Amino acid sequence: MSEPAILRPHELKTNDRGGGARTTPLVTRRCGSTSMINGITAFDPGAAIGVHFHNCEESVMVIEGEAIAEIDGVQHHLGTNDTTWIPANVPHRFINASDKPMRIFWTYATIDATRTMVATGESRSIDAEHGHAPQ
Repeated sequence: MSEPAILRPHELKTNDRGGGARTTPLVTRRCGSTSMINGITAFDPGAAIGVHFHNCEESVMVIEGEAIAEIDGVQHHLGTNDTTWIPANVPHRFINASDKPMRIFWTYATIDATRTMVATGESRSIDAEHGHAPQ
């Protein structure tokens, strides 16, 4: 059985995603999770992540600033605490179209979540993107 964990984002490694986005993984295999993963992604003003989809459900909450959630080609304006639920295989992305920082808290419904970039078809494990894939 795994031990409970207290995770402090300011003490954890942040991964540069490029284009003004940085991700701090929180609950992952590293802390003992066997069924879900989550983390925080910070976006500089004007930053966006490319359109992608996952092999599982995802929920995203805006925890700072304002975001545009582009889900299946439709743009939705979100404010702090607004939350999305995105089914598996639905193309989406998040954009910070403001001049202020924006942060989202994301959760995937499985530890084996993948991200497939629509533009390239490249698919990677979310855990592998952050160096937390199983050994």
